[in-house]
Amino acid sequence: MKLKEINRTAIQSWSPAQHHPIYLATGTSAQQLDASFSTNASLEFFELDLTDPSLDMKSCGSLSSSHRYHKLAWGPYGMDDEGHPSGVLIAGGEHGNVILYDAAKIMAGETDVIIAESDKHTGPVRALDVNPFQTNLVASGGNESEIYIWDMNNFGSPMTPGPKTQPLEDISCVAWNRQVQHILASASPSGRASVWDLRKNDLIIKVSDHSNRMHCSGLAWNPEVATQLVLSSEDDRMPVIQMWDLRFATSPFKILENHTRGVLSINWSLADPELLLSCGKDNRILCWNPNTAEVVYELPTSSQWCFDIQWCPRNPAVLSAASFDGHIDVYSIMGGTNQAQSQRHADQISNAFVNLDPFGTGQTLPPLQLPQTAAPPVTVNPLKKPPKWIRRPVGASFAFGGKLVSLENAKPNAQQPASHVVHISQVVTETAFLKRSDRLQATLSGGGFVGFCQEKIDAAENEFEKTLWSFLKANFESDIRSKYLELLGYNKEELALKVSTAVPPADVDGLITQALLTGDFEGAVELCLHDNRMADSIILAIAGGAELLEKTQKKYFTKTHSKITKLISAVVMKDWHDILKTCDLQNWKEALAAVMTYAQPEEFSSLCDLLGGRLEAAVDAQLQAQACLCYICAGNVEKLVSCWTKAQGGHCPLSLQDLVEKVVVLRRAVEQTQRSSPTAIGILLAEKMSQYAGLLASQGSLSTAITYLPDNTNQVCYTGVVCVCVCPHQYSSSAAPPPAEPPGFFSHQCLSSSPTSRPPFFPSPSSSSSFTAPPSSGGSFQHGGPGSPPLRSIPAEKIMKKPIPEEHLVLKNTFEGLIQKCLAVATDPQTKRKLDDANKRLEALYDKLREQTLSPAIVGGLHNIARSIESRAYAEGLGIHTHIVSHSNFSETSAFMPVLKVVLTQANKLGV
Repeated sequence: MKLKEINRTAIQSWSPAQHHPIYLATGTSAQQLDASFSTNASLEFFELDLTDPSLDMKSCGSLSSSHRYHKLAWGPYGMDDEGHPSGVLIAGGEHGNVILYDAAKIMAGETDVIIAESDKHTGPVRALDVNPFQTNLVASGGNESEIYIWDMNNFGSPMTPGPKTQPLEDISCVAWNRQVQHILASASPSGRASVWDLRKNDLIIKVSDHSNRMHCSGLAWNPEVATQLVLSSEDDRMPVIQMWDLRFATSPFKILENHTRGVLSINWSLADPELLLSCGKDNRILCWNPNTAEVVYELPTSSQWCFDIQWCPRNPAVLSAASFDGHIDVYSIMGGTNQAQSQRHADQISNAFVNLDPFGTGQTLPPLQLPQTAAPPVTVNPLKKPPKWIRRPVGASFAFGGKLVSLENAKPNAQQPASHVVHISQVVTETAFLKRSDRLQATLSGGGFVGFCQEKIDAAENEFEKTLWSFLKANFESDIRSKYLELLGYNKEELALKVSTAVPPADVDGLITQALLTGDFEGAVELCLHDNRMADSIILAIAGGAELLEKTQKKYFTKTHSKITKLISAVVMKDWHDILKTCDLQNWKEALAAVMTYAQPEEFSSLCDLLGGRLEAAVDAQLQAQACLCYICAGNVEKLVSCWTKAQGGHCPLSLQDLVEKVVVLRRAVEQTQRSSPTAIGILLAEKMSQYAGLLASQGSLSTAITYLPDNTNQVCYTGVVCVCVCPHQYSSSAAPPPAEPPGFFSHQCLSSSPTSRPPFFPSPSSSSSFTAPPSSGGSFQHGGPGSPPLRSIPAEKIMKKPIPEEHLVLKNTFEGLIQKCLAVATDPQTKRKLDDANKRLEALYDKLREQTLSPAIVGGLHNIARSIESRAYAEGLGIHTHIVSHSNFSETSAFMPVLKVVLTQANKLGV
């Protein structure tokens, strides 16, 4: 992908890797003239600003020069001590000049910019390279086998690496070894390369091709293997790149053959040894993997030769290419399109001709109408595999289920390929939570609820917690109501003793109340007679039976207005709703006890709920908390959850565990005592159970988590838990069978991997209903793990569908018609499969239109999308789609809106 463009006929050099921002230096080339045939020369600096979308590079400084240049090299010398804050630009001139420029001074507009200069070379200086280890050392090459090593600390006295090679020849390339600092290589157009040892100041080896057709145009060392180098040939008869290993220097050990004409320049990436750039007279720029001799990337180029190509030292994905057509182009090897370049060319044409009067008539021409059918952008694929600089050497991240995924990529060597090891470990942060969850799970499986409740009573930190667990434990006693009364403070044996010894001025009302609340009619009548309450005695005697009535009819029951008249009336008339609605809430225990004593089984739960509701609405926080006891008595799990949540607050895992323990025990108690069937899971309970299951799953207890997913609600949307917990055994062929489900709690079945329109809620084992897979799912309801217990088969049912209302039929016709248009022009099999699948999955939308279950806002939005399709305004339709999704309930649209987006996107792409 082309990023930037400079209109210069020039050679180039990137700023050092240590320098920021990134600059590209250009110098007027000594090898060619530009289109204006100008003989002027200059050095210029351009900034690479990738935040600017245009192709232009900002000029940051220039210097008019009397020299034209064959080679530029920009080194970091002086940057560390701020002697030269932008380093030193070394230039090789056409008259044997080696010139050191202060880059910072040029960009600052100063005139005294030359650090040092020498014309010691004979003929033009075509080769330059800065030592990567000692950045004050620069190697240069000229004619007649001249190679000099310059020390920028003492520039006047260069040294030579050894005696000149014979016969004398031009030096076209010099390159320092990337692993050993005292090794230097040089090459000449004759095809010979020499390797020098600067410690000995001597030639140590020569390599040359025996065909005599290898005209060296480029030389580069392997960035990681010290003994390997590459040579490129510009001869059209042998347009190859040879890889040499100095340990076996009789012949190249690998030849890269893909250019059809001579290779003009090569450059090896220091950031990834598997990336080698080359450009040639066949107008191609290729990126090779030298280890496999494979071309892994090719850049789109113009019809002109590229004579110099360089990687950017600081940004390894960026490269620059200088061409004979007077351009320096900056590319990225990460892919992209040429759309910006095409638009730039169109703008240049438009600016050149708009309002131009070429014939001098004085008339203004109309605006130039550019063709609207421009060639489509050419997409350039990225590299075939990630480059080394973006590969993670190490990494760690948390995954679903409390898994810690870590990786490390060991550095490979020449003999052994890189190994890729990923470690997956389980991380547990809530140990106390998991321990209590396991204990609850064991209780659900084993049924030891009395012991479990007793443990909670013993460990209770306050009196209310102790009382609450005592009420829960009472559900598993033989006489539940008697136990409830006892917990409320009404003991029949103790009351009988009090009645038998009661004499004035004892609390007769209190004793009568206790007697009535515990069902002791005889004691209550006796107390009334003792206190001369004849009417109360007679009325209670009637309620107590014929035998008791006969005993009390001897005395006259006079009318009275005592404090307990209302209670007596309720007992006799069996009207408990009124007393529960009007009683003083400070006497809630008495009211609850009366309900336990007198209420009929069919009204017991509703009466307890009534009292609980009044307590929960009270201003006193202590009274609000007592509502939990009423809801336990009623077996109302949902209201217990609501009341407990308000009373306790808190959102930590252990607080959630507290709630789940109480809920689980109460549901099991309701089932075992058969007081009533378990109530349907409400919104709040489903939310808490989902949170609990999610927390279990996050700690790795997946098999336990799934048992807590609600089975009979459609009001809560499960996200992360369902995605994995629905059937974890489908992800591994070696997965163990799921644990046995606790009897009587939330049951589950494994679903296929594509439920579509609503979350997969699981039917209770006692339910006789069946579940039919939606038409688009295509899944079979089978267990994924080996050794799993067989699931009962789920028969498919033929569904007779209603017709779509006439006013909405246009939606079905429009969407299906668009899909058919796309199928008619699509050539890619994958695209056709997507469209076919979309056609089937949109049936979920048509079903909702038949049942008229969509909100008016969604239906209106769908009609707007249909109108945009009719006018082929697909981008507008996608905008409407985004608005609908962002302003609607996910569960209402998730079955069809993603599919509709696929159709609109494909239609826009295919241009139907």
